[in-house]
Amino acid sequence: MRRATQSRAEETSQEIDLTPMLDVVFIMLIFFIVTASFIKEAGIEVNRPEASTQTKKDNVNILIAISPDNQIWIDRVRVDVRAVRSVIERMHAENPKGAVVIQADKESNAETFAAVIDASRAAGVYDVSLATTDKQ
Repeated sequence: MRRATQSRAEETSQEIDLTPMLDVVFIMLIFFIVTASFIKEAGIEVNRPEASTQTKKDNVNILIAISPDNQIWIDRVRVDVRAVRSVIERMHAENPKGAVVIQADKESNAETFAAVIDASRAAGVYDVSLATTDKQ
């Protein structure tokens, strides 16, 4: 009878406590969810032009993409050129210190690019940049 109680005591002392590991996994899950929500996308992939003098923009809150067939995309939604100003005004009201970055495709027209710049300036945003890739 003494041996039976000793073996039970040894079994319970050899069990692994998973609580700290579950706490770490839960904290990591929260971290990844929070950081993933801050990534902004314009809505489409574009082939950006190359430039050797590019600089990184820190305070970007409005990304605008112009596709090769001159469609304008803001926050994964296709926007008509006439509605670009109102969308920029709304987004700029949410973050007044933010800037506009235009991701124009190499094949898009300069006319569409100029219309987006004019709309952003009419909306009161004068910090407008063109996204480029690094020239190799």
